[in-house]
Formats: sequence, structure tokens, C-alpha cells
Amino acid sequence: MFITGLPDLLIEPIIRDALREDLGLAGDVTAQAVIPPNARFKAEFKARKAGISAGIDCARLAMSLMDPQIRFEILLPDSSAVNPGDVIARVEGKARAILAGERVALNLLCHLSGVATLTSQYVRTVEGLKTRIACTRKTMPMLRGLQKHAVKCGGGYNHRYGLDDAILIKDNHIAICGGVGPAMERAKADVGHTMKIEIEVDSIAQLKQALPYGPDVLLLDNFSLDMYAEAVALAHDPSLGGKTILEASGGVNLDTVRAIAETGVDVISVGALTHSAPNFDIGLDAV
Repeated sequence: MFITGLPDLLIEPIIRDALREDLGLAGDVTAQAVIPPNARFKAEFKARKAGISAGIDCARLAMSLMDPQIRFEILLPDSSAVNPGDVIARVEGKARAILAGERVALNLLCHLSGVATLTSQYVRTVEGLKTRIACTRKTMPMLRGLQKHAVKCGGGYNHRYGLDDAILIKDNHIAICGGVGPAMERAKADVGHTMKIEIEVDSIAQLKQALPYGPDVLLLDNFSLDMYAEAVALAHDPSLGGKTILEASGGVNLDTVRAIAETGVDVISVGALTHSAPNFDIGLDAV
């Protein structure tokens, strides 16, 4: 499935800051010392393992910001399945500029491809079931948009992007409000008709307290498999609110995710997709 990339307008500030960090106050002193000013270089971004690509526009922008005359050809766009030796993109231009942008390009391309690849492993593990795999807000500072894009490249879905696009009432909100009921009442009284309300519950008792208020989503925090199954039955009971989306979270890994999905929950959110994805090995090889 082809995933539309993020607009350059959103990516470019991140790339500029990353290049500025790497270039420091004097630029690439190594390339300036050993590479002739007009030397040209042709290279390929080549996968060294199997997985899913993501972040190629970051690499493209890292190169073009160093030198707008650099030629950058994308062969495998984001969300492509790649195998060892596959060429994801080709770059050609002044050697100094390409080498100066190389590390920023690879850092983001390898990290985001790692996120996409890990996501795809979770998605494949629950294949055939209705459950969606979603990321969380446990993202690296300033990289949230890129990481959430990479999750989509791997076949996953996005949770809320920030504090401003959905209400999520968590345990501390409930404690401060004095219970599930007061928290839900305040949320429903405050929000407009387009804003969804999700509430976190850590027991079946809390779930039963929340259901009569009609939350759009129930976040089931660290439930056992039996509790998940009971929650599914309750959420589908018309006398307790009918159909509420159930999101499982906590204690999820590749060994547990299939069993959790088999209980019938609608969504499983996995913080590890963004905060613990292994780096995906991609090299920039001369040709």
C-alpha cells in the first residue's frame, strides 16, 4: 500500500536543525580538507536487511539543502518492502555536499525504516483479526510527525497526534477529579460535538462506571486476557452503552499481541513502535 509522504514544509525545519547541529560553526572540516571543491560523487542508499522503508524524503531534503543541484532519484518510496541489497535511492552531485548531508540523511532514514519495520511485524502477527495496531505519543521530541508517518508505512495506525486533537482521561485525571464519573461529566460538558472522548480504566469495576457515560473509546490498561474478554462482552452489551471502541495497552510485545487481539479488542496501542524500534541498517555506497 502506497503511503503519501509528509509535505516538505513540515519536514524541512527538522532537517535544517539536524544539519545545523552536525555542521557546527565550521562545516565539514574533513571533506573540506581532503575532497577537491569540484569533485563529484555518485552513490546509492542500499538496504542491508529485509524490512519496510520510511523516511526517504528526509534523505532527499538533507541532500538538497546542502546543494540544490544534487540529483536524487527515489527507486523505492516509503512503505516499500525492501531486501538486502535493494537500492532505495540514488544520489549524484558535488562530493562535499553529499558527504556533509550523509549522516543526517542516514540517521533519519534508518530510524524511520526501523519504526516501519517493527510496526509491520506487529501487523503481521495479528493478521486475519479485526484488531488494529496503533502507536502512541511516546515519540522522540520533534520527530512525532515523522515517526507516526513511519508507523503508517508499516501498516499501523496513528493514535492522537498531541494533547489538542482528542480527550484522553488517564488515571491522574481521574484521581484529581475524584472518580470516573466526575471526569466524564466534565469532559462531556466541555467538548464540542467533533471531539472524541477516551478514558483509561484499569479494572472491570472502572469500566462499568465509565460505560453509562458513553465514552467513544475505553483504554484498557494492563488487563489480563480474561479481563479483555469480559470487557469486550460488556462493551457490546446494549444495556451498558452498546458498542464502545476498546483499546488495549500495556504489557504488549510480539509474544503477547496475538493473544490480546484474539480477545476481540478493536485497537492495540504499542509505545515500543516509536520509542524502542531497532535501527534499520541502510548504507550509502559509492557506485
